[in-house]
Amino acid sequence: MDQLFSTAARVGALLKSRGDTVAVAESSAGGLISAALLSVPGASAYFIGGGVIYTGRARHRLLDLGRETVEGIRSASEPYAVLLADTARTRLGVTWGLSETGAAGPSGNPYGDAAGHACLAVSGPVNLVRTLETGSGDRIGNMTTFAEHALALLEDALMAAG
Repeated sequence: MDQLFSTAARVGALLKSRGDTVAVAESSAGGLISAALLSVPGASAYFIGGGVIYTGRARHRLLDLGRETVEGIRSASEPYAVLLADTARTRLGVTWGLSETGAAGPSGNPYGDAAGHACLAVSGPVNLVRTLETGSGDRIGNMTTFAEHALALLEDALMAAG
């Protein structure tokens, strides 16, 4: 968990120094990405908001993404992660959208992904997407790993943006 918060501190410092803002749409990480970003003193300078988009109802009500918008896009996939990151960025009017969607465990999801599967995406001046497979059924461990890797992906995007 220390790595999660140290990555969040670096990301927060980069966001503040650039004057950038971020919004988060996370699922299997259960709010850990947002919590880590908010643990940094001065987070109000860069963290605009986010949500745990855990169900279709949450996706529709919080992001205004109805069934017709996601038709043909499987949850816990890279295209779905990109859609969540793009939507969080545009709906909240921020520089960066960050998303995570996956299967924390102890078993897989209904789409055939094993526990420990997550797709992460960053939308902004630099767009990145990554799939992570931990190979573990440890729910809490996976949630933490998903959050760590999501923040590391945002850090990679921030560094690539210069």
